[in-house]
Amino acid sequence: MQRDLNQMASIEHDVLIIGGGINGAGVARDLALRGLRVALVEKSDFASGTSSTSTKLIHGGLRYLENFDLRLVFESCRERHTLQRIAPHLVQPLPFCIPVYRGDLRPLWMVRAGLMLYDLLALFRNTGTHHILSAAKAVAREPVLRPEGLRGAAVYWDCRMDDARLVLENILSATAAGALVANYAEVTGLLQRSGRVVGVKVQDRETGQAHELRAHLVINATGPWLDQLRRLDGDLEPVLRTTRGTHILVPRVNAGAEALYLSTGRDNRLFFVIPWGTDLSLIGTTDVDFTGDPDTIWPVEADIDYLLEEAARHLQGKVLRRECVVAAFAGLRPLVQDHRQKASRVSREHHLFTTAGGMISIAGGKYTTYRAVAEETARLACQRLGIDSGHSRTAQMALPGGDGLATVVRDRPEWQAHYGLDTAVADRLLQRYGARAVDALDLVEADRDLLQPVVPGSTLTRLEVAFSVLKEMARKPADVLRRRTSLALERGCGLKELSAVALQLQGLLAAEDRVRQQWVTDYRATEARIGEACDGD
Repeated sequence: MQRDLNQMASIEHDVLIIGGGINGAGVARDLALRGLRVALVEKSDFASGTSSTSTKLIHGGLRYLENFDLRLVFESCRERHTLQRIAPHLVQPLPFCIPVYRGDLRPLWMVRAGLMLYDLLALFRNTGTHHILSAAKAVAREPVLRPEGLRGAAVYWDCRMDDARLVLENILSATAAGALVANYAEVTGLLQRSGRVVGVKVQDRETGQAHELRAHLVINATGPWLDQLRRLDGDLEPVLRTTRGTHILVPRVNAGAEALYLSTGRDNRLFFVIPWGTDLSLIGTTDVDFTGDPDTIWPVEADIDYLLEEAARHLQGKVLRRECVVAAFAGLRPLVQDHRQKASRVSREHHLFTTAGGMISIAGGKYTTYRAVAEETARLACQRLGIDSGHSRTAQMALPGGDGLATVVRDRPEWQAHYGLDTAVADRLLQRYGARAVDALDLVEADRDLLQPVVPGSTLTRLEVAFSVLKEMARKPADVLRRRTSLALERGCGLKELSAVALQLQGLLAAEDRVRQQWVTDYRATEARIGEACDGD
């Protein structure tokens, strides 16, 4: 996977996608697998916006039943099942416990009925069967729950996931099928001919160089920045209602391996407490209207306090104060406008809009259904281009790390022994890269020192940094620490590794630039020799 804006500018593409989040990556993969010439540009890093600031769940949308979004729940359950099949290393089963207290807005009978409908809409293909616990059994299962007023609990199953890496694997799959992609390439304007959008002006944020990329069709998949881009084509009426979702990481709240699904006291919203790593819990999310610049989104103290207070309200023997927060992050949901509803009740359905210049924009949607949204968008793109769309292959074809995973897991004793890996490192490589773990380890054949930690005592190896740059287009330390790995959301936030990672990146990128420059020199020399031969003829 190479970043080459000069090459992208030399080709007229069938489709150019703006935005390297989950929707843009999903559409790029779908279209590239259909055989179209596809390009994708992202102004920061892949998944650097909303797509790496989710609650890290692939779920059927149990709470959407309250809004009677039955079609969305059905679609979500179907897509959850598909993602478990095509990305088993990134999308994994997780049990959830819903405690129900006296006076709750959702009594136990209602929760039970909702879960029965949930199973029905999933065509009984849920990861596990739900069941109801008495109050005594609920406290025995989760001793951290406050027993006063507890009427019982429901246990059901959904899935956890690695959101940034799910985006990246869609990007990898797209490039393997021929798509050209570039991060840190910002769209500064649209190219138009006879009133139609025929491409974009892009500035390389690394070199400052300007490029013009041309395409028969442009797709706007910029999430919270969607309306800003639509305005460049004269579409001034906003379609988004952005809401801020904040998450915090604190020392592990519950000892069990299951998540807690809790309701707030002040506004009856639902939120999660999810096991994170070996010793942390992820708590979130908030749902607060946001009208500022999407580039300035940041966790605010009021949101952090809200999550701490509401989590503590359910728990006994746990004191959650501001100093408990190990890390925090916030993102914006690009929801379709509906000001009749409060933020938490706005539908997560997606909509496709087309500007006067023919640019397609993807608004709304939820992480779980990204593949279905991409398939619908790809069909529309093919219709606009007047070509036979064929059939989407994305539900049948595993993502890169899921392709051949069973074989790599079967052969684990051999490769683990060959490279002398301890169990923790082997586990981490499999969880992060899936079947691609052996591709990462191929780099070790030339340099055994890559298995060393970047700094003494760190869990991050030099191998993971090198693989991020050479095979996954990481360009900055944050790309490695926050999105290629999750070290920035763990204790220490990756600060002790930061300087070492930056130094290793500098060397790797300098070598990459030297190689690329040699390619250019060799190509120009070959071109000159061909020209001389032609002149001689």
